[in-house]
Amino acid sequence: MAATCTHLDSVRVTELPASVDGCVDCLAAGTKWLHLRICLECGHVGCCDDSPEHHATAHAGSSSHPIIRSLEPGEDWSWCFPDELAMRLPEVRGETRIPPSPLGIEWGLG
Repeated sequence: MAATCTHLDSVRVTELPASVDGCVDCLAAGTKWLHLRICLECGHVGCCDDSPEHHATAHAGSSSHPIIRSLEPGEDWSWCFPDELAMRLPEVRGETRIPPSPLGIEWGLG
């Protein structure tokens, strides 16, 4: 039996923003990110766990917002932190223009 996310009722962001400036916490602190993720409950844009500051995971922990989605070009996966489950959510639509990573591709793989 396939695992099922038990937090789908928290998804409030179903249309991705047209563009973002980067990880909001990195921009505020002057730090650098690698890949960007968006909280599907409130729209907070944070950086991935391969980034030095792990802002997307930190936001999920401090806010109890369970599901993020990748904003990287060509990626349409989401992740539920409490259920530790990757999934695709077809109700979340759109593509987001993002700036190049300030760390570049040499920093990490994911």
